[in-house]
Amino acid sequence: MHLHDLATPLLHDFLLSSAKRLPDKVALVCGGHRVTYAQLDARSNALAHTLRSRGVERGDRVVVYGDNSVETAIAFWAALKADAVASPVNPLTRVDKLAYLLNDCRAKALLTDAALGGVFVPAAKRSPHLTLTVVSGRPSPELLSGLPGPLSWEDALAQGDVGAPPRRSALDVDLAAIIYTSGSTGDPKGVMLTHRNMLTAASSIATYLQLREDDVVLGALPLAFDYGLYQLILSFRVGARLVLERSFTYPAKVLRAVVDEQVTVFPGVPTLFAILADLDLTSFDLSKVRTVTNTAAALQLAHLEALARIFPGARVFSMYGLTECKRCTYLPPEDLPRKPLSVGIAIPNTELWLVDDDGRRLPNGSTGQLVIRGATVMKGYWEKPEATALKLRPGPIPGEQVLYTGDLCRTDEDGYLYFVSRLDDIIKTRGEKVSPLEVERAIYRLPGVKEVAVIGVADELLGQAIKAFVVPKQGVVLTEQDVRRECQQHLESFMVPKQVEVVAELPKGLTGKIQKTSLK
Repeated sequence: MHLHDLATPLLHDFLLSSAKRLPDKVALVCGGHRVTYAQLDARSNALAHTLRSRGVERGDRVVVYGDNSVETAIAFWAALKADAVASPVNPLTRVDKLAYLLNDCRAKALLTDAALGGVFVPAAKRSPHLTLTVVSGRPSPELLSGLPGPLSWEDALAQGDVGAPPRRSALDVDLAAIIYTSGSTGDPKGVMLTHRNMLTAASSIATYLQLREDDVVLGALPLAFDYGLYQLILSFRVGARLVLERSFTYPAKVLRAVVDEQVTVFPGVPTLFAILADLDLTSFDLSKVRTVTNTAAALQLAHLEALARIFPGARVFSMYGLTECKRCTYLPPEDLPRKPLSVGIAIPNTELWLVDDDGRRLPNGSTGQLVIRGATVMKGYWEKPEATALKLRPGPIPGEQVLYTGDLCRTDEDGYLYFVSRLDDIIKTRGEKVSPLEVERAIYRLPGVKEVAVIGVADELLGQAIKAFVVPKQGVVLTEQDVRRECQQHLESFMVPKQVEVVAELPKGLTGKIQKTSLK
């Protein structure tokens, strides 16, 4: 037995194992490209060698800022193989926020695409810790010239060895990823996930979904969204094929890929399923789909009826989770008819319970804050000890920490979980967490704005929709279009308010603080 055989498993061993077992199998289909496991393994090895040779050390942060593409997938695995910490960032992110993220985690390297140059070039120039920028997609010499340590994608791969980089003495308690999520302070928080966190989550999810090597998985959700990222991880764990699409903006194109590639696993969110429900699908043979998964927001009864019609015979999994622990619960498909509104039971290797305001554990049939225990629970928030202490608290066993989710849930008499609401103001829309303060800050940039309050309102498709109440300065005329246009310039699309109401004043308490509960 070799010493390497005794090494602690790490997340990128999923790719290494599948490439060794299935080298010639197509692992990834994207934009007309078909890439085998051996090719993905070799290219991510080459990029990992280049990262190391350009100064990326164990534990350094590597930001992956790109759309769903072969290069984004390779970049994620390469960061891990370099023993770095991968931080995927939504390609809709604007300049100020990208600069904040780069500086917050003190990223050593940025792996990105030339099409996003209008955002990452000014952001990179404001990031003193960056020493390497690798740009795919035919970057011009002018674009590369102003960046720290610039390399084209082709040069970065050509400079690296295609053999696996020697394993540094990494442990599964080392960080694998930092995934940013909005917080109630308005500043995004970096959720620190270890290799053990992500290995456990992937193994648990693959177990209850019964994923197989012959599965073909649709990846139409962003790789920067953890639900999208896990489609890549889960597929490579079992040696399945991932069909990567940029988005669901053009449903017919995605559905054609589902048919052509004979997709068997269809992950989605309620917004996506609502779009499908309104389409004429008679020309698409979706009979190969055997598993449908949903998370981000609860499925409405209308969604469930539509899914049964669109994917007859498929098992539908309603699921619920947080970035801080990846996945909390799943509803076994056989329970869907009798408990259609439940988000189910704890995933394998996880325990859950509810507590009251004093932290006392509640019996079944109660409503309280959800607590999660298990190896999927995050390490904490990157360099935010106060925020971490609010979420991670002592568990039943001395020395352990469990996750206080901040979510209000209830259980029925059988112990099945039902999501009620957030305990704080965070708005969960389209599967993304949005800080009202971040949206408010963008609106305040609009000249003539006196006061703003942003809340989440119930929405059948989005889970919650963002609504902004705006008070203009005296004599100023503001329209809904003015506010939305300003938001579109500074925020990701999912953060732009769906509803805007221009009002004369906002309700306030005795101290002058805006009373958002009155608005709700």
